[in-house]
Amino acid sequence: MLKNLFKYAVVFAVIFALFVQGTVQNKASADMVAEPTIRIGVVPGVESLTVGAEGAFDVVDKATGVVLFSGLDEEVFVELGSTSTVQTNYRLQVSYTTSEAYVTDWVARAEAEGYPTYVEDYNDGYRLYIGEFAADASFTVRTAFKNEVVSKGLAASDSFWKIITIADGENELKVIHNGEEKITTNALQIIAPSKKVTINGTTYRGLAEVGFNSSGTLAGINELLTEEYLYGVVPRELPPVPYAELEAQKAQAIAARTYALSNLGKRSADGYDLLPTTSDQVYGGFEAEHQVSNDAVDETSGIVATYEGKLITAVFHSTSGGFTANNEDVWTSGATPYLRATHVAQKGNSLKYVPALDIYKLEEDGSESLRKVKKGDFEADWSKYYRWNFEWTSEEISQVLSTYYNTEVGKVLEINVTERSSSGRAAEIEFVTENGTFYEYKDRIRWALQYINANGSPAVLLSTLFIIEPVKDNVTGEVTGFKTNGGGWGHGVGMSQVGAVGMAEAGYTYDVILKHFYKGIDLETKY
Repeated sequence: MLKNLFKYAVVFAVIFALFVQGTVQNKASADMVAEPTIRIGVVPGVESLTVGAEGAFDVVDKATGVVLFSGLDEEVFVELGSTSTVQTNYRLQVSYTTSEAYVTDWVARAEAEGYPTYVEDYNDGYRLYIGEFAADASFTVRTAFKNEVVSKGLAASDSFWKIITIADGENELKVIHNGEEKITTNALQIIAPSKKVTINGTTYRGLAEVGFNSSGTLAGINELLTEEYLYGVVPRELPPVPYAELEAQKAQAIAARTYALSNLGKRSADGYDLLPTTSDQVYGGFEAEHQVSNDAVDETSGIVATYEGKLITAVFHSTSGGFTANNEDVWTSGATPYLRATHVAQKGNSLKYVPALDIYKLEEDGSESLRKVKKGDFEADWSKYYRWNFEWTSEEISQVLSTYYNTEVGKVLEINVTERSSSGRAAEIEFVTENGTFYEYKDRIRWALQYINANGSPAVLLSTLFIIEPVKDNVTGEVTGFKTNGGGWGHGVGMSQVGAVGMAEAGYTYDVILKHFYKGIDLETKY
């Protein structure tokens, strides 16, 4: 009797468990959506480009569906039509704002002074530009102009120059294939059965499109499914060679997916969602793919990170230096509950979790000299910038600060970190010079205090987790330069990619890794 009762109880428990599981699965299914497509501006602003495909393809007028050309394993040439007048100039980017009233007032003031202006739609707001100089205009001429508009309250000292290409006139495309030309005012799409298209010789999954951006020039756009996009993102953000730890790759895939889905439409004014650069996420297309990162994407398909039911801002950085940062300590923003400072698992001595600044100086013999750094080799060794050091001569530090503050600062007498965040990062820095005292704050400190790399070029300091001291002549005591010892690479907020690798190497799974760096989050399957 008892044996039968036990048997029935087991059967009932199994049936009940299956019922509950089915209910949960049905609820999850009800919340799930179809996998979204995403549009990447892989060539964001040009006057001409080439598009094609692997195997057979059609060049289709997007608006009418008419096939303009067909091809096979080749590319066609597309350029702006002859009715467009293209101008490429240096323009001074003054600010970004979401206020239309501010834009109207600023444009009116600038044009009343006789300055040319340009307003660019960007990320649900506006970038404001002033001035118009030829691409070969000298730095001296442009600096004099910048000083002039700053003095009139139309720009700030941190305004910077950009090369901007603008096309005026009716938007028109000229398509050339085997000597034949066709003209259309609509966007074009390249559709191929192989689902492998090319834009300027680079291969991408999905389809290719040539349209017009907000400046009236051409944009080469890759449209594809989100998971296929991630195949080209994950290996560029966390290269499987040497970072082959699968659980770290999975964590990167979920962070990248979350970022992508939360930023759909971010750059819709230019005809696409995201750029393929560090402005959004680095994307290398089909040619960047790797089996390890593809597996990581496939094994986490549709999974995103949420906080209280909403997609998180899944920011990440290369190396924390031992401790991540609170978001409000790095950027001018309110505290985000899941972006809290935390220790980071590292390869080697676990005592390096402690963000004691003196340890940077003690470890100088094992740190990387930034003087030897050449652009492009940052990923050669995943722990390379866990600790680093640099020394400026008096002439170098004066040049760096004079360039940043756009004025001759003279001899630099003192550099003082006057405030630090809870993670030890510099929050306020003071530069005492012959010609005045200058300040910078939070992550902008990295741009003010640039180092000189092996190419002799200034580069943004790797992080704000550092100590800085004067270098003095042993005889006279005169300050002959400054020396810094620091750790980490990047802003320090969110997931440390190197830390994720270290945690994966120690046996932690992707969910543990993500919940370590993003506090209080949930992982949900969206599709």
